[in-house]
Amino acid sequence: MSAKFAFKQEHPFDKRASESARIRGKYNDRVPVIVERAEKSDAPTLDKKKYLVPADLTVGQFVYVIRKRIKLSAEKAIFIFVNNVLPPTAALMSAVYEEHKDEDGFLYVTYSGENTFGGERASDEDDEASVAR
Repeated sequence: MSAKFAFKQEHPFDKRASESARIRGKYNDRVPVIVERAEKSDAPTLDKKKYLVPADLTVGQFVYVIRKRIKLSAEKAIFIFVNNVLPPTAALMSAVYEEHKDEDGFLYVTYSGENTFGGERASDEDDEASVAR
């Protein structure tokens, strides 16, 4: 069960695949990420969908970037999902990319103001920051 991404519907596979290959060739220290709001989320909409994320950025740092772009206040929660799973906060975006990238070469991420998928998490024994609220 994967989320439906407008980006996939708006751009044919060949165009997406060639664009991600071009990006990876030109910026080998970054990963191409598509970020869209979860369907039934009340979170604000992002101004853009396509991001070129430093490979050494953690998921937690990436969440911070998204929070700032949607101007979410500190008391509001935000969750990001990759294949309907919350990735570990301490995981590097490059590791998440390698594990979950789409066949077109992009990593697809959804975000929501609530934990819409019931809290299923990828396991990460050392990830203590993810339990902080």
